[in-house]
Amino acid sequence: MNKIASIDAVNAERLEIVSSSDRLAAIEAEWTSLWHEADGLIFQSHAWISAWWGAIQDRDSRALRIGLIWNDDRLVAVVPLAIGKRKGLRVLEWAAADHTDYGDILIAPECSLSSLRSLWVQLSTAKGFDVAFLRRLLPDAAARKIFAPGAAGGMKLRPYHREEISYRVAGEWASGAAWLASLNKKMRQNYRRGISALQETGGVKFRLVSPDEPLPPLLERLSALKRMWLVRHTRESNLFIEGEQVLAALVDVLARVGVLRIFVLECNGAMVAVSINFVQRNKMMAFVTTYDPDFSRASPGTVLLMDYIQWSIDQGLREVDFLCGTESFKHRFSTQAVTMQSVLGTRTAQGLFASLADRAHHAFKGLRGSAQSAPSDPERAPAA
Repeated sequence: MNKIASIDAVNAERLEIVSSSDRLAAIEAEWTSLWHEADGLIFQSHAWISAWWGAIQDRDSRALRIGLIWNDDRLVAVVPLAIGKRKGLRVLEWAAADHTDYGDILIAPECSLSSLRSLWVQLSTAKGFDVAFLRRLLPDAAARKIFAPGAAGGMKLRPYHREEISYRVAGEWASGAAWLASLNKKMRQNYRRGISALQETGGVKFRLVSPDEPLPPLLERLSALKRMWLVRHTRESNLFIEGEQVLAALVDVLARVGVLRIFVLECNGAMVAVSINFVQRNKMMAFVTTYDPDFSRASPGTVLLMDYIQWSIDQGLREVDFLCGTESFKHRFSTQAVTMQSVLGTRTAQGLFASLADRAHHAFKGLRGSAQSAPSDPERAPAA
């Protein structure tokens, strides 16, 4: 059941907390209009969040908590949250948090700060969750107005010790070839060696997937390759579980919005690497990348990355954003690193206990790391 409350009789602003699928569907037009006006990223769009909500199989264990602010009939703010479960805790987090590289809110210029804070008070004091954990806040995130530690009103938030890094390629190059030439000798040689190794098997082709090309076979191949990679590296991701429809639903959103760019590297007509990207704010953003491990000697994923970086520069894009993740290739090719912060707050005794335990564990790891890295005292070292 959705809740609506008047909060400012003077400017007619009122709050609403969306918790039902029907109401989520009903606000599509107003939300999309604000998303365009605020130049929001795809992660804050109605299309992205409703696609996620409609595709997840464990919806019964989750709950929508999407905060809205209305000025008469005009939507002036969206705080897209949901409740999920992590390690036995009920967590208030970004809607579609697992697939949201940059968390944020949408606000119109006329939305008052007092209304935003009042909305957070209602969201954070409502029942149904143990902790609030809001991740991946960029330095210029609009959400910092209400989610910054020490901000007035609502649940008290503190900085979470785990910071994440977003790596980017940005600079002034006349062409993609000029960027390639700017790399060190080893990187250029590895690129050429990778192409040569692939050519031993057959013809090599880099291409941008056509908008009218059927996507299901490509996504099935990508998911199969990604599952193999995850197993080899002992990692997990619910985006690639066989039978899940979330990836297809999110890629469909990118296609419908008109920002989708899929690059593939083919050898003898077979896909050996693929990168699902999208373009917003004149940036190429890399969402999902994988490769065929049978061709790992040629590093096809790296070859593809270098190809689409060159393509992006040639198209006049000002930046290639690798989004979240600390994979070594991102650090190796990046020219910029942006730190993203997270904040955490507790609502229940269970949440507080878990938070304190996490802080103690982090402090212990820090002390142990300091002790291991500290230089030995020669006066206390045993005699030879």
